[in-house]
Amino acid sequence: MSSAQASILIVDDDPTLVQLMAQMLSELGTLRFARSGEAALSQARRNKPDLILMDAEMPGMSGFDACLALKADFELADVPVLFVTSHHALEMEIRGFEMGAADFIHKPVSEPILRARVSTHLKLKRANDELRRLAGTDALTQLPNRRSLDGALATEWARAQREAQPLCALLIDVDRFKLFNDRYGHPAGDACLRGVAAALAGVMRRPADFVARYGGEEFAALLPNTDLEGACLIAGRLVDAVRQLAIPHEDGVVDGVVTVSVGVALGQGSDAFTAETLMQRADEALYRAKREGRSQYCSHSDSPQPPAAQLDGAAT
Repeated sequence: MSSAQASILIVDDDPTLVQLMAQMLSELGTLRFARSGEAALSQARRNKPDLILMDAEMPGMSGFDACLALKADFELADVPVLFVTSHHALEMEIRGFEMGAADFIHKPVSEPILRARVSTHLKLKRANDELRRLAGTDALTQLPNRRSLDGALATEWARAQREAQPLCALLIDVDRFKLFNDRYGHPAGDACLRGVAAALAGVMRRPADFVARYGGEEFAALLPNTDLEGACLIAGRLVDAVRQLAIPHEDGVVDGVVTVSVGVALGQGSDAFTAETLMQRADEALYRAKREGRSQYCSHSDSPQPPAAQLDGAAT
């Protein structure tokens, strides 16, 4: 996020002040606007901003109430909120900081103060985002790690529940990887995992699709707003992409190359079961894929299904 790319949401019921602050901040990023706390929440959920300037006192939902709602939202809790207020009372500032505010700017707004504080908080946001990225990245494969996966799962599950949309989870395991390490050595094993990771990431085309290293030789993917048929199509492509790497594996299950098995599970946003249940079902489907021959995918079902090869020609 460079300054030019930063997204700033200005929230105030006074259109004259909104216009004034927009002129002051026009060079610091992309500006969006809302006239109420309710509109601010709606705007932020549609397009997550990097920083919010918010009037503390507005009709209906106050800025304080909107800040509380933002901080309670897993997806928006890290967005800094700077209150713009005509009040100078210490108690009000303490109340705001207790709610999670990053700073206060007093009216009448001074352009140098506004620009300086917004610039400072955008720099802090960039630094924090980079620290989170590093903390959430697997050092070997450069994919998101298990910590990032847990966060993404919580986010996507909440969205699926809120919007009553399907969410599919895939668990992917490199077949007979211990035998690969034993025969070729750990440096070759690391190179293999890096190659598999790149192949899996290459299949994910939509910005919302998410693939991570789950641990060891296991990977996981989340496919928001995707039905079971679509997820199985992606699973078949994952199987094919890894096979096409043609990494030699004399102890492998197909053509002497490295392969993967994939378990697919669907969770509807309106279902009563949890995100943990979704991952458990994907895990059960993965083990079924392994039992039935590896180098294929299987989807979770309460009744038997034909092997993946009979569904779309994936390798058995």
